[in-house]
Amino acid sequence: MIEHRPFDSLGKANHGWLDANHHFSFAGYHDPSRVNWGALRVWNDDRIAPKSGFPTHTHNDIEIITYVRTGAITHRDSMGNEGRTEAGDVQVMSAGRGVAHSEFNLEDEETTLFQIWIIPEERGGDPDWGARQFPKGDRAGQFVPLASGVANDGSTADEGALPIRTDARVLGATVKAGESVTYTPRTADRHLYLVPATGSIRVGDIEAQARDGIATTKEYSITITALEDSELVLVDAA
Repeated sequence: MIEHRPFDSLGKANHGWLDANHHFSFAGYHDPSRVNWGALRVWNDDRIAPKSGFPTHTHNDIEIITYVRTGAITHRDSMGNEGRTEAGDVQVMSAGRGVAHSEFNLEDEETTLFQIWIIPEERGGDPDWGARQFPKGDRAGQFVPLASGVANDGSTADEGALPIRTDARVLGATVKAGESVTYTPRTADRHLYLVPATGSIRVGDIEAQARDGIATTKEYSITITALEDSELVLVDAA
């Protein structure tokens, strides 16, 4: 099954400083057909105005992956961590039994990002946070794991990826117009969710534009052809 979710069909919430688009039910947006995709619970497409952001708030029992598309985001949390994550790079927060944090755009320009939440394998545990640079050149023509957890089949997490506490992978790729890239999950019965951060693509007979969602399941592999130079983000979840 392949389902196309055009950007215009996503849930919308414009708060002035934050223009949010929800691939799945979130906050005031609820669609019973779009609550989750396997363990993938949230994919928010956020635009954050300069000198604004999310004040301190709490989370527990969720893996939060932030993929910065443009600008930068500055993180602070109750564990004493502070870090600035720039465009193309990734941060991960394992909320565990509970953590308070803030996320601010301290820049003079707008920040855009994908905020991805994945349900952990087990509840509780100590919270954790980390960030890493992932040069786009390293992702040219191939999917590179950005965040990864131990799979239920015993497969180890991907070396070099940020650790997450769930049977899932978050991957990134850049593909030139006219070229294709194929992703094959570890096992056949997986939930894949693909979003082109930029560009336009074709998957099977479906054409998707930047920031559309493509949901697939029970597919052993997925082949993406770039109709324009494209930057891709893919979640592979149980």
